[in-house]
Amino acid sequence: MNEPAGGTAAPADDAAVEAARLLFAGPCTFTAAAATEATLPPLGLPEVAFAGRSNVGKSSLVNALTGRTALARTSRTPGRTQELIFFDLGGRLGLVDLPGYGYAKVAKGKVAAWMQLVEAYLAGRPTLRRVCLLVDARHGLKDSDRATMRLLDTSAVAYQIVLTKTDAIGPATLAARLGETAAAAAGHTAAHPEIIASSARQQQGIAALRLALALLALPAGHTRERIPQRTELH
Repeated sequence: MNEPAGGTAAPADDAAVEAARLLFAGPCTFTAAAATEATLPPLGLPEVAFAGRSNVGKSSLVNALTGRTALARTSRTPGRTQELIFFDLGGRLGLVDLPGYGYAKVAKGKVAAWMQLVEAYLAGRPTLRRVCLLVDARHGLKDSDRATMRLLDTSAVAYQIVLTKTDAIGPATLAARLGETAAAAAGHTAAHPEIIASSARQQQGIAALRLALALLALPAGHTRERIPQRTELH
């Protein structure tokens, strides 16, 4: 069942919010950087990937989620992240920072190779539980975002749109942006109905996103041999 425009979710209980906070406040370590399909790490933990246009704020959001300042590299230069970067969150959830799309000061052949790698990862990773598709709230969905949404639909990969940099726009603009984004997502089979508005700088939406992702993590005390498969899209 679809949520109201803007993706308003039911209030979460305090215990669940605190459990999510503790998960993301725990150990989070770099495990791998993959530049080719052959160098992707072995299957293991359930994974959540972060995708979006270059300079949308992926690294800043990952840092905010984990309460760190330099877990994921941040840069004012779009296109700096050139590999799939893997992190292990407390032995319960994998976080994956994908290369930004839409802009890069590199040769077109290199960009094509990145996108081929990302597409191979999205289509062939059975432990991938969700993609957080980051969209700059100042600009809304771009053609490249819509193309990624179609790719995720085709690959049957569940994804959740996260608006970033919401501190840079006013409440009325944000409300309008949430409504138009929800309307666009409604026509996509793999899109999660809840859209999260976030600001890494002001910590807006961070607790809500932690809670949504904590539900995908392995429970405490799990055995590492367990490899959860993808869940249903909704």
